[in-house]
Amino acid sequence: MKRCISSSRRLTAAFFATTVIAISGSVFAQSVDQVLQADQRRLNLAQQSQERINSVVEGTRSLEDQYRAINKEIDGLKVYNRLMRAQVDGQLATLEDIGLSMDQVDVINRQIFPLMERMIDGLDQSIKVDVPFLMEERTGRVSNLKDIMSRSDVSVAEKFRKVMEAYQIENDYGTTIEDYKQSLTLADEGTRAFNMLRIGRIGLYFQSDDTKITGRWNNANRTWEIDNSARNEVRKGLRVARQLVAPELINIPVSAAEGS
Repeated sequence: MKRCISSSRRLTAAFFATTVIAISGSVFAQSVDQVLQADQRRLNLAQQSQERINSVVEGTRSLEDQYRAINKEIDGLKVYNRLMRAQVDGQLATLEDIGLSMDQVDVINRQIFPLMERMIDGLDQSIKVDVPFLMEERTGRVSNLKDIMSRSDVSVAEKFRKVMEAYQIENDYGTTIEDYKQSLTLADEGTRAFNMLRIGRIGLYFQSDDTKITGRWNNANRTWEIDNSARNEVRKGLRVARQLVAPELINIPVSAAEGS
């Protein structure tokens, strides 16, 4: 009987111990789960915090990059503004010079127009008393100058250039030799075309194609004179002027200088 009671007690104690262990294991398992869940929440919170930190860092980097870019652009604008300021100062100085020049334009025009008029009149008179070579071309040039002077669409500078050009052409006549065709009216021969030979301004000669008529301009008498004694020399001069032969000495009569 005692052995049965003892066995029963042992069974009861074992059951109680097993129950306690089971309850303890269940409680421990719940605690572990809670701990794991808490750790997971902490991990989630840490991850979220890190993501926020990363976002802030990226935003900071972006703002820093923008700041650097803006500073670089500002430096470039400072350099550009400095250059533009220098350019504007130069343009203002130029405008001031232009303004002064414009103030003087009217004065210059008042002085240069009478000068050009006198130069054209002087050129016209010079041609009229000169040896009469290329008269149509030369008088036409003077007439053209007079027309240009009255035109408003031609600048003062262009008008002055044209006048100087005409003077230069007239000046060149004194150092050149040339031949050309011209119709002359002679006392015994009537009007016919002749080969003309101009030697600078010292002599103007004519000769027919068959060389039977040769003569020259007498500037003192303002007449054409036949002078066949110079036939060969005039023919030689015409060949030189046409560049058919090399330049050589030509022995021909010339008019005496005025006042001699």
